[in-house]
Amino acid sequence: MMIFNRFPAAVGVLLAIVVALNFSMPTAVYGQSAQAPATDPTNAGKVVFSRANCVGCHKWHGNGGGGYGGDALSLRKTEMTRDQIIETVGCGRPGTGMPFFMRGAYDEVKCHDMNRQDAGAQMPPEGGTFLRPKDIEAVADYVIAHIKGAGEPTYAECVTFFSNTSRVCDVYKAQAPKPDDATASTGKDQ
Repeated sequence: MMIFNRFPAAVGVLLAIVVALNFSMPTAVYGQSAQAPATDPTNAGKVVFSRANCVGCHKWHGNGGGGYGGDALSLRKTEMTRDQIIETVGCGRPGTGMPFFMRGAYDEVKCHDMNRQDAGAQMPPEGGTFLRPKDIEAVADYVIAHIKGAGEPTYAECVTFFSNTSRVCDVYKAQAPKPDDATASTGKDQ
């Protein structure tokens, strides 16, 4: 008791520091907010898009490019419907590097009207993780809402995906549209 009476201010300051560090550590360690905003119902799909490593081939922006499975198609330019995206994520794409993420695909569940024997050498690879049907639907909803038909990736989209502390977005910041000289000097649209 005697110690606490002699150092009450020091104990209070120490407690305040511990509490402050406890709340700030997840943000400081990960470089982003501790929780995703609950306002966007497609956030679950964004999480699965990252966790299932869709970004490995399709990249964060969905524009595709080289990956372990080859050159992934651009999800920004796709004309697939939600149901087609769900089937493609679940069953993969035969004859390509697009893996399947549904447990039992081509075995218990026919995919693209084929079983494993029908697919033969065209059998798509197995994804690194199996996804539940609701996760596959969430990815499809995320792609439809944020990637499909979105045009070229922007700085704002990059910041939304990674957070404003990611240096990955710097390349898009440099490419952000700048007003042309005439508009900048007169302040009027031409």
